[in-house]
Amino acid sequence: MTEQNLSWIRRHMPLTRAQCDALPRLDGVRLACSIHLEPKGVIALESILQHGAAVFLTTCNASTVRDDVVEWLAARGAVCRAWKGMSPADMAEADQRALAWAPTHLFEMGASLSTAASASRADLHVAAGMECTGSGISRLAGLAAAGQAPRYPVFNCDDVPIKEGLHNRYLVGQSAWQAFTQRTQLSLHRKNVLVVGYGPVGQGVALTARALGGTVRVADKDPARTLNARYDGFPTGPLEELVPGADVIVTATGARHVLSARHFDGLADGCILMNVGHTADEIETAALGSLREVIPFMEETQRGGRTVYLFAGGSMANLTAGQGDTLNSFDITMAAMLAGLRFVFTDEARAQLPGLHPLPRAAWEEVARQAAG
Repeated sequence: MTEQNLSWIRRHMPLTRAQCDALPRLDGVRLACSIHLEPKGVIALESILQHGAAVFLTTCNASTVRDDVVEWLAARGAVCRAWKGMSPADMAEADQRALAWAPTHLFEMGASLSTAASASRADLHVAAGMECTGSGISRLAGLAAAGQAPRYPVFNCDDVPIKEGLHNRYLVGQSAWQAFTQRTQLSLHRKNVLVVGYGPVGQGVALTARALGGTVRVADKDPARTLNARYDGFPTGPLEELVPGADVIVTATGARHVLSARHFDGLADGCILMNVGHTADEIETAALGSLREVIPFMEETQRGGRTVYLFAGGSMANLTAGQGDTLNSFDITMAAMLAGLRFVFTDEARAQLPGLHPLPRAAWEEVARQAAG
């Protein structure tokens, strides 16, 4: 990470810069972050530090960490417990360290800090938090159903239209397939692509794959989403029936082991498995057996005389094997998240009841107006 890198990023993220400039003084704020630690987030985190907040950084995904980003932010005052390739035990320990650091606010992608906080009996003093992923929102809903909802208000940034409707719906699919084609040197022409999950991310993955020449089918357990896929022109069916005919299978559900050992014996010879969901366990990679790297970000294994390939280790493809969203498109998402944090730092946010809340429209609407203009 260099100042030249950041100069280029700043130039192409003007909405984020405007939100940085609008931050108030943040003296007394202790912000614990469990997020992707990659270059597009640096200018926002730098600005939060410059406005007086203390910041603790850990990661929501060990495969997307950029060690040079961590080093850059540590040199500017952030407390960091993150590195590329952290084990699950390392990540759990980092979450505990983040809570022991006594944060006043949380910034999360995946709700791991809130999950750890709900399981803890420690006397925490979190005023408010913000969750930015569908996986994290589902996890928080599960905690609430189990009677373990956070003891502070958490604001849902994932459902903000300019996040869900742009980043989730369009940009993840675009950047995932860019990473796939660049790393594999394969196009999707004459490829049968199976998209597992037809939420906003899965929709974007399927539509982009079709635009790139793939023959796309969709599997989703939700009948309403299955209906949406059919109206978008995609053949649908049960996962077990569609797996054998797929050349590329992409998971986009946020669910654990949606593609599991019971599916693997039905895979076609040469099938490529890829995940674009937030967590790295949508594909039960341990059940694939011994893996051997054939090219960077592509491993192979043998299943009953057939060769099966795993892309990007089963982790989030667009940020593990690629650079994620383009700067100018992610600028909208990052600006919306930073605008959301501005609200989370307010007394109004702190005064809300514990549990999950929508992020108020007034918090992010100006970003939408500026982006549309």
